[in-house]
Amino acid sequence: MASWTEFEAAAPDLAAAGRRLLFQYGPGLAFLATVRADGGPRLHPICPAIVDGHLCAFIIDSPKRRDLLRDGRYALHSFLPEQSDDEFMLLGRAAPIDDPARCRAVSAALGALGVTHEENDRLFAFTIERAYYAAYKGHGTAAGPPVRTRWP
Repeated sequence: MASWTEFEAAAPDLAAAGRRLLFQYGPGLAFLATVRADGGPRLHPICPAIVDGHLCAFIIDSPKRRDLLRDGRYALHSFLPEQSDDEFMLLGRAAPIDDPARCRAVSAALGALGVTHEENDRLFAFTIERAYYAAYKGHGTAAGPPVRTRWP
């Protein structure tokens, strides 16, 4: 499992494409898939951030937070751009971060983008096991076959 910095060093073009899609609307926007207690998937939007070389997000007190605390496996998928069907996805494990300095750093980075969170939200760091990117030449039925990239 890799931090964002390690992923970026190993696959710089893929990480750049992923960063571009995750932050295409300013703040990070992505769909987070977690594993429910019954083994089924749960999907929610979140606002990820990359701070000090780590992919992080504050997660509200919710079923998805309980999923991550019980079973840290996740999939994170970028929002689709308006002009194409390009997509970026990460798979790995999330772990809670209790370091107050790190929580303040991520909170400040998100605040600079106009993203706020509640005091009882919990910070998670997302390590990366696999990454996928698909770039399409067009949009919708005219998109044609994608150019796919994956890591590792």
